[in-house]
Amino acid sequence: MRSFTAVVNPVAGGGRAMAVLLPVARLLREAGATVDVRHSRSLEHARMLARDAADDGDVVLAVGGDGAVGALAGPVVDARGVLGIVPAGRGNDFARQMGISRDPARIAELLLHAPDTSVDVISVAGSVVVCSVHAGVDSVATALVNRARVVPGALAYPAAALGALLAWRPACYTLDLDGSLYRFRGYTVVAANSGYYGHGLHVAPSARVDDGLLDVVAVHHVPRRTFLAGFRQLPSGGHVHRPEVQVLRGRELRLQADRPLHLYGDGEPITPLPATARIRPSALRLLAPPPAAAGHPG
Repeated sequence: MRSFTAVVNPVAGGGRAMAVLLPVARLLREAGATVDVRHSRSLEHARMLARDAADDGDVVLAVGGDGAVGALAGPVVDARGVLGIVPAGRGNDFARQMGISRDPARIAELLLHAPDTSVDVISVAGSVVVCSVHAGVDSVATALVNRARVVPGALAYPAAALGALLAWRPACYTLDLDGSLYRFRGYTVVAANSGYYGHGLHVAPSARVDDGLLDVVAVHHVPRRTFLAGFRQLPSGGHVHRPEVQVLRGRELRLQADRPLHLYGDGEPITPLPATARIRPSALRLLAPPPAAAGHPG
């Protein structure tokens, strides 16, 4: 029987994370598992709690959204521990990619009985990222979302995207992907491990978490009206067939821009550009459906 340490911010989302965790924890305990709930005060404190739990041999439960999952993945990777996810954030994009349900009974069943599966992560500026890193109009939008913490994701993300687009001016990017150089003027560069970001936007539909590669999506400059047409295709992933969208694949990306831009990952600020993102194949042991069976497209 597994032993779990759930790391949760008790005030996150107005207490939403705790409300989601309680029925899952009850089901785990009823099945005979040990569940220790640890309250975090900050992302750094959450990382410390996760490191201690993983060192003790517990499965670390990330209770929250992508920021919580990304924050705890790093210490779990370092300790060679196992991570479980209780989706309780606004985006939950990594859980969506992995086919992890939000139903408490299904979460508990998965945590109790699923074998751990090894998935890739992104390493950048000393941080571990599970979904993707991006710098451009979408990172501006993410900053706006983070300032509106109490707004539901279904409302916050579209409003922030529109606000960011209205204020955006094109940047000139330089990409060094495994030694090949690309230069363009445009809206954003996304280096994806997982296919989703921004509350269900399928930015990199061919991305896999077990292929040892980054899917790099570059959106070149077009008029705002044309960009909006492509943005409306993001939920389905159809934007990748548009002429202004370039998709590349590689293991290491060094990204620069001609003006100050901040790189975001898993919904959190990571580092100013320039920055280098590398894939770490099979670095994270995760309780989830196998990637091939996780509802992954293609």
